[in-house]
Amino acid sequence: MAYDPKEILTTSVSDKELNRRWKAARERMEEEKIDVLVMQNSNQWLGGYVQWFVDIPARNAYPMTVIFPLNDEMTTITCGGRPPGDLGPPAWTMRGVKNRLTAPYFPSVHYSATYDAELVVKTIKERKDKTVGIVNTAQMSAKFYEYLVKHLSGVKIVDATDMIDELKAIKSEEEIELIKRTCALQDEAMAYAKTIIKPGRKDLEIVADVIHKVTLLGSEEQLVIGGSAPYGIPAVPQKRHYQNRVVREGDQFTLMIEVNGPGGMYAELGRCFFIGDVPAELYDANELCKEAQHLTVSMLKPGVDPKEIWEANNRFLVSKGHLPETRLYAHGQGYDLVERPCIRDDETMKLKKNMNITVHPTIGTKTLWVSLWDNWIITETGPSERLHKTPQEIFPI
Repeated sequence: MAYDPKEILTTSVSDKELNRRWKAARERMEEEKIDVLVMQNSNQWLGGYVQWFVDIPARNAYPMTVIFPLNDEMTTITCGGRPPGDLGPPAWTMRGVKNRLTAPYFPSVHYSATYDAELVVKTIKERKDKTVGIVNTAQMSAKFYEYLVKHLSGVKIVDATDMIDELKAIKSEEEIELIKRTCALQDEAMAYAKTIIKPGRKDLEIVADVIHKVTLLGSEEQLVIGGSAPYGIPAVPQKRHYQNRVVREGDQFTLMIEVNGPGGMYAELGRCFFIGDVPAELYDANELCKEAQHLTVSMLKPGVDPKEIWEANNRFLVSKGHLPETRLYAHGQGYDLVERPCIRDDETMKLKKNMNITVHPTIGTKTLWVSLWDNWIITETGPSERLHKTPQEIFPI
């Protein structure tokens, strides 16, 4: 029987796209006089650095490390056997990778916590690198980073996070097309949700059906949260541990579909449903939510400081009798569900053309909770058309 190994792969980016990323990173490394980058991720939801460089995501809390040299191909380190055992992901899937190293390390097995770091140190010492750029220590275990610092004596270690964040945040045409595919997938899943949200079903059953649907449509990682509550009690979308409630007549159900699409790019779509006729109070809250979203979206222009948008949003909320925002209500997305720039007062990255921004303001009181989630691409003159096509309304069931 004929066997084509390429059949096992889901959507991949092109060689041209990977080469674009590598070239951009190396140009910045030359400017900053960095010999090699070291990065580590352990999941796909907030693990975009590894995938941006090798087009293979880290998954399931298993740390994956990428060593990216200025003048050579990459080295990857994944959980597996010791040589001559398993060499990790198949070589033909690892474009731009010369060495695939493995070790039997697990975050839950504390004494193995430096096995991967030992391989990093060995690689860098053999290469005789003088300056190492670390990409986002927040994604690394304390043991991993401490080992690098202790055992790379004589090597200069610098923070290269901002440098890579700026490159990742600006999307290529190919990446934007993948983002649009994700939005279309989420639109289809939201339309499907209208047919399965019914009295007598548990929140978890509805969410499970949506997860199944988006998986069949090509999503690679599924974060779907939803929750119901009777009218008069805020219906906040809930994580799996809190999805045991049964939907009843007169309930609101809030659904948020934060899944990636084919190729791993994220967007997010969220809407509210009501079992019965939508009460006027909820309708009005949704209209106010649309106003708040429109205000933020109108300010998505190259060169704008996110702090300006944050402050404008809070002025609007306070003027309407609501508390100012304190959470992250708008932010970039790509291979990370939450990616810079964050639309808030502590972000240092200015907005630029071709950033993918999700905006999800909330109108909440002691008796109701309404929100809208949608995505836009920043163009030269401002925001694109809304990428999602799902109407911005509370859907009666």
